[in-house]
Amino acid sequence: MVHYFITKPLLFMELNYRDGELLLINKPYTWSSFQAVNKLKHALKKHPSLLLDEKFVHLKIGHAGTLDPLATGLLIICTGKKTKEISQFQDLPKEYTGTFFIGATTPCFDMEKEVDFIFPTEHITEELIQETVKLFMGKQQQVPPMFSAIKVNGKRVYELARLGKEIELKAREIDILNFEITFFKLPHVGFKINCTKGTYIRSIARDFGLALNSGAYLTELCRTKIGDFSIENAKTPEEFIQDNSY
Repeated sequence: MVHYFITKPLLFMELNYRDGELLLINKPYTWSSFQAVNKLKHALKKHPSLLLDEKFVHLKIGHAGTLDPLATGLLIICTGKKTKEISQFQDLPKEYTGTFFIGATTPCFDMEKEVDFIFPTEHITEELIQETVKLFMGKQQQVPPMFSAIKVNGKRVYELARLGKEIELKAREIDILNFEITFFKLPHVGFKINCTKGTYIRSIARDFGLALNSGAYLTELCRTKIGDFSIENAKTPEEFIQDNSY
């Protein structure tokens, strides 16, 4: 069962978290996806149906697709037996909105690190931006950022990156289904992107800057859709807990 939290709060007593629920959560800025899951897990441990079950040991809970701490937006969180379906939700296409900063780069392609290089932007026009967008449509090979959760030899590459180690990451096939420019006001460019799983918007920012013969990094990112699930139907962890208190 999917809960949208729109018309009225769903009380804890109305839900069965052990058998499996699907929760739509709006991850706050600077929170890790792990923090959002843990916040709900801590609250749901107090659910009456779990407290009354003598055989209950722990609540299974997990999310279907990591968001970076500096990103906001939709997390699909599954509980109980619903966690077996997480991979199905991970495979769904995603929609993102956000902003690129044109004319500079950072080592992690977003604002987690300070700017390392400045590039010229005098040649960049709105027409050039729109023409460059066309280069990113469809299937292509993308190299993930070093500051990502991909594992290499059992280690997260962001852990290696923070130790100053360089790892050559292999390109992966992605598919950009739609790429729109939502506003143009240099050095800021707004966008909306629909893409397949495994797409790194930070890498698109890096590659977009290169294609402009300049540089770019990500300053804002929000995941607005996963398949047919929308952020419009989601609650922040705090809102969920408050609306479903008992």
